[in-house]
Amino acid sequence: MNKATKTAGVIIIGNEILSGRTQDLNIAYIGKELEKLGIVLAEVIVIPDDEETIIDRVRSYSRNFDYVFTTGGIGPTHDDITTEAIAKAFGVKLFRDPEAVACMESYYDPGTLTEARLKMADIPEGASLIDNPVSGAPAFQINNVFVLAGVPSIMQAMFDALVERLVSGPPILTASVCTNLTESKLADGMKQIQDACTEVSIGSYPFFKRGKLGVNIVLRSVDESLLSKQLALITTLIEETGGSVLEVQR
Repeated sequence: MNKATKTAGVIIIGNEILSGRTQDLNIAYIGKELEKLGIVLAEVIVIPDDEETIIDRVRSYSRNFDYVFTTGGIGPTHDDITTEAIAKAFGVKLFRDPEAVACMESYYDPGTLTEARLKMADIPEGASLIDNPVSGAPAFQINNVFVLAGVPSIMQAMFDALVERLVSGPPILTASVCTNLTESKLADGMKQIQDACTEVSIGSYPFFKRGKLGVNIVLRSVDESLLSKQLALITTLIEETGGSVLEVQR
């Protein structure tokens, strides 16, 4: 990819994800939306509800990526520790944000906004709110870190509300080739093609379908002409190696 392309990292926070009791549905959504914006999702990590781990990973990701998105751990229960940990990661205190309280008061019925729920209005000093049209309690941004809910429907609404804050790059274009050859037969040739043009990333994904082996080769770039050139080289490689091009998608 172009060196000017913005990068992002996602930190999925939650013991329930690590245990397998809950399946993460947020990575795919964030990745697809970032790709539309020309922002590369470079790395994803799943970590437990542990304060020191959250602090360490948030600091590291904030240094290494243009944008960081965390999901999970900002609810009203005792094990929702993400907000406090992120405040500590940036060396600031929490405060009860009047605007966040007002957002929640407009959502909850009178008398139902308990102290536990009001915990969700506590945000780090210096953070800015992110609208939550689904359940009232806003998310927040501090520096280049966007702290979002873990529930997919809420997370998606929050993400859609923050998109205008992201600096977009050229759209990331993709192309794919499906062949009946295996990875081992194409590996050396694909490496040569990749090494000659690093502006186009090339990934290979083997499959076993109806008793037959094959591989899908996916190319990604912000440069249309380079993408087309590399696609042609991959197609030629397949044919010269004795394989068949089963399908090409652009």
